[in-house]
Amino acid sequence: MNILPYIFVLLAAMLWGTVGTTQTFLTEGISSFAVAGIRSAIGGGVLLIAVIIMKKISFRQWSWKWTILAAIAIALFQSLFFTSVRFTGVAVGTVVTIGSSPVFAGIIEWAFWKVRPTLVWAIATVLAIVGCLLLFMNQGDTTINPVGIALALAAGFMFALYTNVSKQLMKREETLPAVAMTFILCALFLLPLAAKDGFSWVTEGVNLWAMLFMALAATSLAYILFLGGLKKISSSAAVTLSLAEPLTAALLGVFLVGEHLTFVAWIGVGLLLGGIVVLTIGAKKAAS
Repeated sequence: MNILPYIFVLLAAMLWGTVGTTQTFLTEGISSFAVAGIRSAIGGGVLLIAVIIMKKISFRQWSWKWTILAAIAIALFQSLFFTSVRFTGVAVGTVVTIGSSPVFAGIIEWAFWKVRPTLVWAIATVLAIVGCLLLFMNQGDTTINPVGIALALAAGFMFALYTNVSKQLMKREETLPAVAMTFILCALFLLPLAAKDGFSWVTEGVNLWAMLFMALAATSLAYILFLGGLKKISSSAAVTLSLAEPLTAALLGVFLVGEHLTFVAWIGVGLLLGGIVVLTIGAKKAAS
């Protein structure tokens, strides 16, 4: 069994994990919707120009149904998650969203494509979700708001749906144009929400460099790696591996921003790592 697809997905999650730290360099007061919209527009736009120049896309024969579904799902994921955080805080919103995504992914994959979740995936997912819970439980931001929880669950479902839909898209299209088209459409859905902040802030101070990093590295490159890995592994496994995102964010916070993790949080880090190792090594042994 080739372990490279698992590494691709892990690298994608690690790049996503840099977004939180990178956003600390932005001017205060910029909404998350503005960041998400501009990030998607730049990341998708650069890739779209590239695939047009390389003649790697045919708009007439394109798989529009799966692309539009993927774009709607990832746009709704970002919108629902950011809104949930406003109701219930970053810690609870993140745990509920990220923790529910692997479960939803397994259910969707089983219900629609008859791919039954494996025991290895179940064990790895439980370890990773418990690890994520421990990582965030002592951050002091623990407002339990029913509306926020519902929105976070909906966000988790949308990321799971995006992954499953993208799996179908990858059976029909190449990775590079698939990412380009998905995020150009995603940007069209998100930019109206971002318009109230205007767009002049993008070129102010270090904002441009931070946005370019988030657009090109944490969006374009990250989703190329994610979809590249998704071609070879199940949607449920890919979503579980994406739990490396909060792990990366936490470690960057410790080593770059000077944040402090409690003993319980470090146990969470260990469980997250354990879940990733179990899924990667366990799946390899099962295949052999």
